[in-house]
Amino acid sequence: MMKFDFVFKYFEMKQIKYNMIRITFILLLFFSLNNLFAQTQSEINLTPEQITILNNVRKLVAEKHDVKLETKAINSLMMMFELKEDAEEESFSFAEELYEGIWNNKFVKDYSGVAVPDSFKINISSFVMPFEGRITSAFGPRRRSFHYGTDVKLQKGDTVVAAFEGKVRVKQYERRGYGYYLVLRHPNGLETVYGHLSKFLVDEDETVASGQPIGLGGSTGRSTGSHLHFECRFLGQAIDPAEIVDFKNFCTFDDSYTFKKAQVNRISKNNNNYTAGSQTIKYHTIRSGDTLSSIAKRYGVTVSTLCRLNGIKTTTVIRAGKTLRYK
Repeated sequence: MMKFDFVFKYFEMKQIKYNMIRITFILLLFFSLNNLFAQTQSEINLTPEQITILNNVRKLVAEKHDVKLETKAINSLMMMFELKEDAEEESFSFAEELYEGIWNNKFVKDYSGVAVPDSFKINISSFVMPFEGRITSAFGPRRRSFHYGTDVKLQKGDTVVAAFEGKVRVKQYERRGYGYYLVLRHPNGLETVYGHLSKFLVDEDETVASGQPIGLGGSTGRSTGSHLHFECRFLGQAIDPAEIVDFKNFCTFDDSYTFKKAQVNRISKNNNNYTAGSQTIKYHTIRSGDTLSSIAKRYGVTVSTLCRLNGIKTTTVIRAGKTLRYK
């Protein structure tokens, strides 16, 4: 009988050891998943079902339920992340199809052979303002050149974040242009450009989340002061960021934006026009002595309209040589 007692005690110890290993493993997995959620919860919106699964894992670990139930909950949780990854891959694959597989790490625009649709609806619901600053220069003509982005005031060292989730396509330096700049391609089909940075916080081909820090502001390249040069492009075609972003409130005007094939018209002193589809956007080049009131009166609009279109205030000082959109 003593012999059998010894055997029973041996197996009892084995069972205790097994339970300890199982509990330790589950706890480690639980804390790993907790860390994973802490990192990703800001990037994805969890559904009530997904939150329930996570809470079930916590509950099962705390109450030491049957291992089959624990495994089922953990498998459900891992399946959720696999589905999320599959959705991301499918989304990026759509963007790759749109760009016909063209991916280079050198140029902002290199899509001369890609067909641009006449109209295309773009989901912009996940937008985050790259930096919450005032506009110092709008999209439009600049004397002998054309400004393809919107300049936002910041100080050297201020953090610039990604406008949407995406992947870093270009990380370059251009001495007579953008300075240190990044180009991100997004699953929704847009590409965004961030110029005049002082430092990079991401690398080429790195995947980033919407709102993730990607660089520090500066005044590198062709720049007369610290600011962020921000561009929105679709298949290489420049879009006026003010058509998408409400720079006054640092958000988008809507959850979607319909792109229309853009064509920059010949610019002259009396005709500063930018045509997007059937809509004509017009700009005024500010001259010495101009005021918001005089410009508004000249084109038959109100000062508040000028402020809304350009993301500025009635107290904003306007400078000669810059442009103001009036239609």
